[in-house]
Amino acid sequence: MKINVGVIFGGESVEHEISIISAMQAIKAIDESKYNVIPIYVSKKRNLYYSPTMTEIKEFTNLDEVKKNSEAVYLINEDDKVTLRSINKKWLNKKFPITIDLIIPIMHGTNGEDGAIQGYLEMLRVPYVGCDVIAAGVGQDKVIMKYVLQGNGLPLCDWFWLYGNEYNERKEQILSQANKLGYPVIIKPACLGSSIGIQFVHDSSELENAIKEASKYDRKLVIEKVINDLEEINCSVLGDSFSCLASSLEKVLKNEEILSYQDKYVGSSKSKGSAKGMAATRRIYPAPLDQQQTTKIKQLAVEVFKAVGASGVCRIDFMIDKANDKIYVNEINTIPGSLAFYLWEDSGINFTALMDRLFKQAIDRERRKEKMIYSYDTNILAGYSGGLKGKAKG
Repeated sequence: MKINVGVIFGGESVEHEISIISAMQAIKAIDESKYNVIPIYVSKKRNLYYSPTMTEIKEFTNLDEVKKNSEAVYLINEDDKVTLRSINKKWLNKKFPITIDLIIPIMHGTNGEDGAIQGYLEMLRVPYVGCDVIAAGVGQDKVIMKYVLQGNGLPLCDWFWLYGNEYNERKEQILSQANKLGYPVIIKPACLGSSIGIQFVHDSSELENAIKEASKYDRKLVIEKVINDLEEINCSVLGDSFSCLASSLEKVLKNEEILSYQDKYVGSSKSKGSAKGMAATRRIYPAPLDQQQTTKIKQLAVEVFKAVGASGVCRIDFMIDKANDKIYVNEINTIPGSLAFYLWEDSGINFTALMDRLFKQAIDRERRKEKMIYSYDTNILAGYSGGLKGKAKG
């Protein structure tokens, strides 16, 4: 019997369209002999929609039409079985309910990588792929992530953070901190990916406007020292805290001072409807590094993965200062663009095999959770008969 896999994608994030691209790639890679794909699209207004035709990128060229041509749905757990149901209760609608055996969330950014969708799936008690609530939240918030990585002794470039709305009242202090880092610096929204909202600042005169611009995307901002002679290296890690392995490395090429949204997702492709996502980014693969550097980065990637408490498939981004060959951790992407499938090809793990491993991990994790104690089969209120005032001390 085939397993019904719900693929959740979209969401209100500014990375909405990137999520659609990654999901379409993943759907194409799922082995149809083992799994039934149930595409579940989350609109920019957080509503859920289903249609069996939501498996082609061309279906999403007009998002308003997507909603018109699909069914508004919801997920519910009844009698320990999760089903997808139509909000429009038609007596003769034989498509529903649809049983969901496990879910793979492929939602980038807000509500997708920050623990929100993971918390929803936990409440449904449905097996799901990837990081749990805490690991997702840590991985998404660059401020918390950096503190966790620092606490584990992992190498980071110099940085500090601020709330964007505090700039005016803390202006002198923030300017002093930026001067101490030394220009140029990069300003990043703490909880976004895909290079959205990132500002490159060359001197103090540019700082205020850059903070205002980045604050449009997040209230928390990270300011980092720029490595002038930089080499960007990515590594994927697959597994969980019980067992994980690192992929081959890639060297990422860019056209601007930073690897931009344009570099990552648009590139030079002229083909209409192209849906290559991060797989289309200009890169050298495998990265032209010596064995010592390659081994070190793979080791650091696994350490980052474990420090965050990650699971599933992640991508860890590194920076090498070519002036002194120092390696720095940049960030972890807990639901990477294109699921970083292209980084596993040298390891003999194609995209279909990668999806198989992710689904097996999700099921294994749920089985382990079923053996853990979360509550006691008792009700201390059953014999309660008094009033609340001064009586509820336990």
